Amino acid sequence: MARRRGQGRKLSARILVSQLLILAITSAIGFVMLTYAQRDELDHEYQQRALDIARTAAGDPQIVQAMADGTGGDVVQTVASRIEKASGATYVVVIGLNHIRHSHPFPDLIGKAVEEPIAVLDGRTHTGMDNGATGRSANARVPLRGSAGEVIGEVSVGIAEKQAVGQLIRELPTFGLFAAAALAVGSIASYVLARRLKRTTFGLELEEIAGLLQDREAMLHGIKEGVIAFDPQGRISVVNDEARQLFGLGTALGSRLDEILPDGRLRRALDGSLEGVDLTVLTDSHCLAVNRMPVVLHGRELGAVVTVRDRTELVGLLRELDSVRGLTDALRAQQHEFANRMHTLAGLLELGDHEAALEYAVELSHSEPARTEAVRDRIANPFMVGLIVAKTAVAAERGVRITLSEDSRLTEQPGHLKRLLTIVGNLLDNAVEAVGNGGEVSLSLVEEKHAITLRVADNGPGIPSGAADSIFEDGWSTSPDRGTARRGLGLALVHRLVQQHGGTITVSQGPGAVFTVVLPLPDNDPAPLGAVFTVAPAVLEGAL
Repeated sequence: MARRRGQGRKLSARILVSQLLILAITSAIGFVMLTYAQRDELDHEYQQRALDIARTAAGDPQIVQAMADGTGGDVVQTVASRIEKASGATYVVVIGLNHIRHSHPFPDLIGKAVEEPIAVLDGRTHTGMDNGATGRSANARVPLRGSAGEVIGEVSVGIAEKQAVGQLIRELPTFGLFAAAALAVGSIASYVLARRLKRTTFGLELEEIAGLLQDREAMLHGIKEGVIAFDPQGRISVVNDEARQLFGLGTALGSRLDEILPDGRLRRALDGSLEGVDLTVLTDSHCLAVNRMPVVLHGRELGAVVTVRDRTELVGLLRELDSVRGLTDALRAQQHEFANRMHTLAGLLELGDHEAALEYAVELSHSEPARTEAVRDRIANPFMVGLIVAKTAVAAERGVRITLSEDSRLTEQPGHLKRLLTIVGNLLDNAVEAVGNGGEVSLSLVEEKHAITLRVADNGPGIPSGAADSIFEDGWSTSPDRGTARRGLGLALVHRLVQQHGGTITVSQGPGAVFTVVLPLPDNDPAPLGAVFTVAPAVLEGAL
């Protein structure tokens, strides 16, 4: 734990230092850019100030008169020096059209020609930076006009660049204060963000987070159980390959269950509406055991994790084993009955009543075959005959009588045979259990040109009131689990088989339940041999 906390502080420090470094660099870059921008602004401001001074000098009547008369001389220098001192300009230079200076802060340059051309010959003012005899300065040049408006000279005014630099230096502390304030605010925000990231990652290092992600991916996609994780809002955050295969999911990440699954027991088991352990859910091709557990870490609800196990093969084997046990019970019952008959026959022989013993033996030789032949006369398929005879024997041991209706007809190779075996077996089992000792169950199996109609009726209590809409759901049952087979799967399996192949199943309300199944013909999707047998074919053949 101490090592984990130390790593958490290290991660926070790394994040904080990185962000502070970024903030420092960006603040320095911003400070420099702001300094350059302010320098350009000051240059422009001083150029405008020089322009105003130049216009004032160009409008001075003494300078205009002296330049118009061509005298210049001391008058222009005197007036220019006065304007220069009053305005704080570095220089005020009056130049004639002959390029001769008539004023200058350096007296020895007065009367000498300038080297650059006269810029105001176009009649407009000009501003910019100038590298003259006094050094670099913000310069403005204005045309000097005579009384008729003609250009008679040029007034050039400059303000030394050092004045702008001095003002910029005086403003730099203010810029630095702004940058420091921004850096301080950013540092506080970075610290808060680092602390929040530390809590969010539960104190894990970045390398540990990457390792956990790799381990999680390897584990999720390597196990043979389906795993689905939900965030606190009920959206799918994790789903592995096995879960995609079991549920037929595509791209499900970020989706809610109601967006990808229809309403039903499966969706209710996944979203937590159904509570319990190892909830049994049937899909179109799988029998699943679903468990949902909430995820809480450090007092925070992080959603839930659902694990799904495929029990299709196991449930099939258990149901087959349960059917075999049923046949074993039937054979045991027949053995007891045979032993009783043999004792009766032996007693008659010991008493010397040979005629009565002969009649009893003849009667026994015709009773059992007669019952089997009665089924064979109506049902031509040997597997279905074996199933009905076996179920009849098991039911007889429990005191229940199963009868085959007179109108039953089934050919040797009927459509939906494998599904019919499953449907008949499950419906007969449910009916026998519902009626109990002394009850009666009637079976009708009629094959016509366009459909096979199956009807199983009993004289039991019937379907409970209000349960007609839920009896075909996975896990619905009025009885506890018995033996190896789980309750609540038979009717759900029958319902799915019928619906998948375009058939219908209906049930009447009590007393006495009547299940009616109609499967359309022809059978366009025959099941593989042995895919949906309720009991093994070899066992059925042994019962014939």
